[in-house]
Amino acid sequence: MPAMHPQPDTITLEEYESLPGDARAEVFDGQVYYIASPSQVHQTILLELSSMLNSYVKKNSGGCKVFPAPFDVKLSDSPLVIVQPDIMVVCNDGKLDGKRCNGAPDFIIEIVSPGNPEDDYIRKLYYYKNYGVREYWIVDPQRKSVIVNYFEGNIFNVPYTFDSVIKVNIYNSLYINFPGISSLLNI
Repeated sequence: MPAMHPQPDTITLEEYESLPGDARAEVFDGQVYYIASPSQVHQTILLELSSMLNSYVKKNSGGCKVFPAPFDVKLSDSPLVIVQPDIMVVCNDGKLDGKRCNGAPDFIIEIVSPGNPEDDYIRKLYYYKNYGVREYWIVDPQRKSVIVNYFEGNIFNVPYTFDSVIKVNIYNSLYINFPGISSLLNI
């Protein structure tokens, strides 16, 4: 069974907001796609990366905020596009309204789900690039790889392995130590 199932009718923001509270869903061009629950490996990576990012932001008083999923990002009203990135960094408080981020976050990390890798590699890459995300990482536990897209610097699809220490390009001095994360995983 695929992780996401398109629905035939388009949805409005009001209809999206009236979905059951436990429904995990995203909207692309008005079409609802339901998201499967994440795995233990996925959640371990999410926790480690979120903690590293949040620690860096706190120490450097950067004014940015780190949000792990589930937290909505509305990229567009028409057509409606709402995503729930695994991890995002928002550096403009004006985009936050208490319910969601309205507009592109500065930095997004998606952790690839085995049932639907094309979602992160193709669909979200397209939307994040075209709606103004500054930097987008695709972390793939099965491949033990990280693909870095630094749209602001016109750097695309730079591959790394889980043996790498990778610079977060939107910051001057933040590096993510993937060997430290990889050592926590049973993959």
